[in-house]
Amino acid sequence: MKVGYLGPSSSFTHNVAVKGFPTAELVPYETISAVIRSFEDGDVDYAVVPVENSIEGSVHETTDYLFHQANLRAVAEIVQPIKQQLMASRPHEKIEKIFSHPQAIAQGKKYITDHYPQAQIEVTASTAFAARFVAEHGDLPYAAIAPQAAAEEYGLSIIAQDIQEIDENYTRFWVLGETGQEFALPLTAKKMSLALTLPDNMPGALYKALSVFSWRGIDLTKIESRPLKTVLGEYFFMLDVDNSNAELVRFALDELQAIGIGYKILGDYQVYQI
Repeated sequence: MKVGYLGPSSSFTHNVAVKGFPTAELVPYETISAVIRSFEDGDVDYAVVPVENSIEGSVHETTDYLFHQANLRAVAEIVQPIKQQLMASRPHEKIEKIFSHPQAIAQGKKYITDHYPQAQIEVTASTAFAARFVAEHGDLPYAAIAPQAAAEEYGLSIIAQDIQEIDENYTRFWVLGETGQEFALPLTAKKMSLALTLPDNMPGALYKALSVFSWRGIDLTKIESRPLKTVLGEYFFMLDVDNSNAELVRFALDELQAIGIGYKILGDYQVYQI
């Protein structure tokens, strides 16, 4: 079995892939889109991608690709605690540039502003890529924001620990595949993720869409709007739905269709916690 993930080795996504697929061949890719395409092209059996962080919100590269470009679903979700470390090859030097993924940069922004206000921020495709880049340029005054495992992998020194602004920092990762997958991890929930498209000529369309879940007592754990990328002011809406009663959810979807509200299922999955 082959599993694609956002690499390189020692990224947070890599850790999720290791926990979920300890015996599989893990294949790193440099971008989220490349990970998803690897599954679409049949190069891997499953793909692991980040979908949402508790501090910074949705990873739009993932959700937009799944809505606009892909016809596939999440078959499992793994939630991982996130601890961000600041690391460098030469910790005694003045840091001139700090590299990391945009989500990690945002999570550690306050610490960086307080302690390294002069440092330039450089965006990379993943935290592990940032750590590898800093290690490869060890003679320069660079630092990376990345997980502990990346410091160990690339021989970097941690110069500041747990720099994320909020201790309760978690990221949701989706496992994309053809069939459901169970993991040797604590199971916490069963959910369905939907993308709704509303008719232009239906007054109160969003209210009506939400009502099909509300009057049935189906809990919505998330609602978010994203641009349809057609014209200004047109959106689709992403919902995360408690799917512990699958039959009740199916009735709700039937009603959505009956009142003319389109939907796409982005995922139907069990939720696991690392």
